[in-house]
Amino acid sequence: MTRNDALAVAVDKRLPSYVQLRDTLAAKIARGDWKPDVVLPSENQLAAETGLSVGTVRKAMQMLVDEGLLERKQGTGTFLSKRAFHASLFRFFAVTTADGSPIIPKSRLIARARIAAPAKVARLLDAEDCIRIDRVRSHSDQVLLTEEIWIPHHRFPGLETLPEAEIGPLLYPLYLDRFQVFIANAVDEVSFARASGSVANRLGIAPDDPVAVIERTAFAADGTALEWRVAQGPAERFRYRSRLT
Repeated sequence: MTRNDALAVAVDKRLPSYVQLRDTLAAKIARGDWKPDVVLPSENQLAAETGLSVGTVRKAMQMLVDEGLLERKQGTGTFLSKRAFHASLFRFFAVTTADGSPIIPKSRLIARARIAAPAKVARLLDAEDCIRIDRVRSHSDQVLLTEEIWIPHHRFPGLETLPEAEIGPLLYPLYLDRFQVFIANAVDEVSFARASGSVANRLGIAPDDPVAVIERTAFAADGTALEWRVAQGPAERFRYRSRLT
């Protein structure tokens, strides 16, 4: 499979051409070569650059759409997907309007610092030099979650001193817009524990009250771990709903 040098990355040549192209395009997404809110090259453009058929390019692009990395906007083109990971923690602590529409809780920063990560986080992120962010999420003056977030400093330089007004309530769009870091997917692990004194104080509950604990690891398209966070909320508010079809 021939390629323009701008698209060249190491891929497994034993794979079908459309899968090789999918891997090449996913690597471009992970590197930040494509910017947010900018239309991506058309299938015809990519076919011309790679020497592949339009049908092969279409299959590769559709794989990325199916995986949630890209989204098609009718009449406009194809863009990086901005999947609503910011809301997904709240499937466990649902907040809705009277008609059942989801509400995105407010965010308040408690602390930010560039510090050495604990061993577990350093191994996961492959970086000891990290930024720690502490914040709470609330609605109608009721704290729903407290979060401890770790990110590698070399991928997010300066975030620890960025004015709070420039951060806003949603981190993943900030990662993409300010640092060209695209969160492709995330894994949540749920458990239950007793609230520590500091967590209880933030949540407005008693120490040792039960809390739901959601540990999340967020990844780039190439599988690199970019963020680790732990969110804790009152167990009595925890809900989980699954539909089997």
